[in-house]
Formats: sequence, C-alpha cells, structure tokens
Amino acid sequence: MTIRFEDARSLILENVPTLGVERVPLLDASGRVLAEDVIAPWHMPLSDNSAMDGFAVRAADCESGEPLVITGYIPAGGRPEPAVVSGGAVKIMTGAPIPPQCDAVVPFEEAEESGETVRILAPVTLRQHIRFRGEDVSPGDVIIPAATVIRPPEVSMLASMGMVMVPVHRRARVAILSTGDELIELGQAPAEGKIINSNSFSLAAAVRECGGEPVMLGIALDTPEDHRKKLAEGLSCDALITSAGVSAGDRDFVRDVLADLGVKQLFWKVAIKPGGPTAFALKDRTPVFSLPGNPVSTMITFEEFVRPALLRMMGHRRVVRPFVKATLKEDARKKPGKVNFIRVRVEIKEGRYIASTAGDQHTGILRTMVNANGLAVLPQEASFLPAGTEVDLQILREEVAMLEK
Repeated sequence: MTIRFEDARSLILENVPTLGVERVPLLDASGRVLAEDVIAPWHMPLSDNSAMDGFAVRAADCESGEPLVITGYIPAGGRPEPAVVSGGAVKIMTGAPIPPQCDAVVPFEEAEESGETVRILAPVTLRQHIRFRGEDVSPGDVIIPAATVIRPPEVSMLASMGMVMVPVHRRARVAILSTGDELIELGQAPAEGKIINSNSFSLAAAVRECGGEPVMLGIALDTPEDHRKKLAEGLSCDALITSAGVSAGDRDFVRDVLADLGVKQLFWKVAIKPGGPTAFALKDRTPVFSLPGNPVSTMITFEEFVRPALLRMMGHRRVVRPFVKATLKEDARKKPGKVNFIRVRVEIKEGRYIASTAGDQHTGILRTMVNANGLAVLPQEASFLPAGTEVDLQILREEVAMLEK
C-alpha cells in the first residue's frame, strides 16, 4: 500500500528515538543541541564595573562645574579603590570595578584632565556608563534552555559561566550502504554498464551537513549473503540508510534481507515523485531508511525523510527546512495522485518569491539538482498549474534568504 507524503514523514518522526547525552568540551559543543537547561551559578557581571574608559565620579559633584581631584587609577582587572570622597574622581578603564560611593562614569572625551584635576565638560546622569552586578544574569536563572542549538553567542555565555564541559545530545552514527553489481567505487576506471557509487558520497555529505557521523559500508553485491553481512553491520549504528535494491526486481534483496534480520517495515512506497519506492523500517529502535537508487531521488528523499529524522534524533526541534509561498514562473503539468517535487531556481522580485525550473526534471539529470536552490511542492491531486500559481516552496540553500528584494 502506498502511503501519503505527509503521513510518511509523520510516521518516521513519531518512531525515531532521541539519542542519549554526552558531555563534550565547550568548543566541541558548537552546532550541537543542548541536552539540559543551563542554570547560572553566579551574577553577570560579578560586580559593578565601568562600561567606558573615563573617570568614576559622584554625579552630584559634577553639577557645579568645579574641577574634581583625581585620587586614583583602576585598570581593567584591578581592585576597587577606597571610597571616593566628595569632590574626587578616579581614572578608570573599561571593565574595572566601580569604587565605593561613585555612581557614574564620565568618558575621557567628555572630560578635560589637567595635572591632578579633571573638569567635566558634559552633563552627568546618575548611573551612566556603569554595568551593574547581575544586570545581565542572576544566580538561578535559566540562561540557555534545553534543546537550544549552540551558536557562538551561546558559547560566549557558557564560557562566561565557567562551563568547561557541556551536556549535548549525541551525534547520530549513520551507516550508508549502496547496492548493486553495476556500481564501482570512486577511483576505479569507469566502464560501459558500470556506475560510480556517487550515492554513498552524497548521502555521507548530507549526513555531515546535518551534524551526523557517516559510516561508509561500501557496496553490497547482488547476493543475499553480501546484503546480509553488510546490512547486519549497518544495524549496529544509530541509523541505517540504503540506496537502491528496494523495488520488486529479482535482484532487489534489501527488503527481504532486512526482514530476515528482524527489521519491521512500517511502509514501502510513498505517493511522491521522484522517490516513490522509499521504505522505512525499525530494528528495535534503530531506524532504517531504504531510498531509491537514482541519485536525484536519493537526495530528495533524504531531504524530505531522513534529514528531519536525524535532526530529531540529535535533539533538534526544528527539523524541516523552511517553506515559503512562491509563484511559478512557468506552467507545470503532472499526473494527479502524487506530490511532485520540482527542482527550481528561486529569485525575489518586488518582495515575492518567484520559482523557475532549474532544468530538465527527469530524475537522471543530476545537473538540475546542482542548479536548484529550492523545491517547488506540487499538490497531490493537481494536474495542471499555470504560470502565476502560488505553491509551497522549500528553501534548500541559505543564499535564497540573502537575495535582494
């Protein structure tokens, strides 16, 4: 039975597990998903400090316009001076602690220093240019909640809280297996009737792009024995992806061998084009994705099914690339009954996304996939969509967000 596209993705996301937690060095946590709330252990800033290079003063002393006596100097990292008496000022650097009794900082450019005195040249506001203890963070605050993707700002905050090791969800180890006697490995000389095993490399690159660790199993020959050996090895990883060998041909062994290995199939065939012969199965809690062998179909089904699953496993909440509404630049025809993914080039004109075909849409044309920066999603029951029709568009590349409007 063929399953609907939306139902297939929902079924996958409902059944993939969230991977366990590991503690990694702070810098290695970048790009990973935080597994636990991070609670602030102390104030930030730890103490009142200067936000400018200048003079720490008592604001009331600056109202008369009389020169103030410079009583000391505090560099960044220095210790506070004794309390400043009325009529005094302390030269202070950015980040240095504010001396007792001072309630404002006057930048150097707003003061005129002469010997041991300084004249304030601009009005002074109480509390100006002071960073106060705890104004950013207080002890007990949840400073970064669980499920946050750790970016440079989060790294900065974690470092400020003294976190040497960070709890994150594990990276998924993903086994990748291509099948078929027609395949040869990269580096072998091409020959008539042979195809270079590009799928393993595109899948490995896609796994890495979403934060996983690819485990390359090579090529399974068209024998049940070789399939069984390599598929069993792949089931020891967090997830297994196969390409080709999942249809109903007499040399398509993937489904039968997986069944022999105790893998439970949840669906086989999805109402989409390209990529209809896609299967999803489970061995206990290990997901198995069996994708078509055509390189374009492999990449699109990875995008729509595998990538969201791997992201969910690694703790992400947002697992599907963003969709926007886009206007078709050309007519589009299709047979009803399947969701069609059309490889398109996206541009923005007058604030609207315009999608034009990226080239020949036959699944054997790899260049069209290279040229595409988005996928136009044509509804299942549609047959003809004239130019100007608005459709859902899935953005594949960040460059689209940077296009000028």
